[in-house]
Amino acid sequence: MALELRIVDVHAREILDSRGNPTVEAEITVERENGEARYVGRAAVPSGASTGRFEAVELRDGETRYFGLGVTKAVHNVNGKIREALLGLNALDQGLIDRILIEQDGTENKGNLGANATLGVSMACARASAQALGLPLYRYLGGAYTRLLPVPMMNILNGGRHADNTVDFQEFMIMPVQAESFADGLRICAEIYHNLKKICQDRGLSTGVGDEGGFAPSLPDAFAVLDLIMEAVKAAGYTPGQDIKMALDVAASELYDEADGVYHFPGETQLKRGRQQVEGSQVTECYEAGADYAKADSDGEITRSAEEMVAYYEELVERYPIISIEDGLAEDDWDGWQMMTGKLGDKIQLVGDDLFVTNTKRLDAGIKLHVANAILVKVNQIGTVSEAMEAVEMAQKNGYKAVISHRSGETEDPFIADLAVAVNAGQIKTGAPCRSDRVAKYNQLLRIEEELGSVACYKEPFNKI
Repeated sequence: MALELRIVDVHAREILDSRGNPTVEAEITVERENGEARYVGRAAVPSGASTGRFEAVELRDGETRYFGLGVTKAVHNVNGKIREALLGLNALDQGLIDRILIEQDGTENKGNLGANATLGVSMACARASAQALGLPLYRYLGGAYTRLLPVPMMNILNGGRHADNTVDFQEFMIMPVQAESFADGLRICAEIYHNLKKICQDRGLSTGVGDEGGFAPSLPDAFAVLDLIMEAVKAAGYTPGQDIKMALDVAASELYDEADGVYHFPGETQLKRGRQQVEGSQVTECYEAGADYAKADSDGEITRSAEEMVAYYEELVERYPIISIEDGLAEDDWDGWQMMTGKLGDKIQLVGDDLFVTNTKRLDAGIKLHVANAILVKVNQIGTVSEAMEAVEMAQKNGYKAVISHRSGETEDPFIADLAVAVNAGQIKTGAPCRSDRVAKYNQLLRIEEELGSVACYKEPFNKI
């Protein structure tokens, strides 16, 4: 007889995420057939600030409490409809559980129950099952052949929607591609991070951090930011392009204006107009570096067309050891994405986040159009563990890489660390080595690597680019 873990309770509560905003925490209680042992799986749902238009719905209350961001409606859905639908079912049948959640919601975007409700339950179910079987979560999700530790795509300087500064691109990341192990790579990144802090301090730049723990000084443009990071890499004793490669998350959908069809750069515009004081005196010399890849209107506003954006990236890739660009163009600019993929797709990784939103239908469209060559996987973009894993599977079967990612609004739950190993993704985005909500994921990966021992594998993820 097959083992059965009967679901005997489903419960959710409202907790706070790393930005102090409400989110959903769910618990699933399971019981063995004889009723002698019970196990509880708990999971907390992350939340994004820079969100794609096609993401699954994050159900919010819209009332006065918490400025309308409360999640009591989603919690009520878990404690009511979802609980009634799942009681008595076998928690080991993750696919069935997730299908029931999808059917109970009944919409394409989880707009009824809320993806924050379905995801919390889905993750908690997986964790309860793993605990009951005495398996680590990554082994339960991935099976016997889970051994690849992800290379951290570590965000050390924040901009865009993740920081209150003049940097228009959202994330500037480093990747320790030549490290001997995950632990070694994490150490290298942390050393560079602390060197970057010292350089910022020496230049009178802000060392306050953004939502994902990266520093958030006001700088003129991407050239100035990357020059600063290059200096930090060298100061830490490493060689850019050899020990460390760089990655960008442009979050171009946040810059794009459908009304005029171009990308607006408010940070560059502010500095160009002289309306905001730049911290420190040395950074202003870098401003003109990107002038050839932009135009200003009569008011001096800096904008770029899709063609100019791609030309900008080509210059950045030529000048710096950039190996990955995420969301370089807007989520619905399919023609632009085709152009960018044609020019850069054989040189670097082009990651679709807002473009694909962890959705197999959008990913399938991208594959058929030869758009991008990697997908960013955020479990709350789609709303169940099964759907997220299906997106990874589709990507890998079609030669696309998968990057497992956190959200800017995170919790202490390290679920995505286990997921990254379970699907042998080879890459993870989970912020700077700062703030416990980010470090929790890194620390979990250290534990997993230690547990795997000699079986653990850590390798360069871009050997086919």
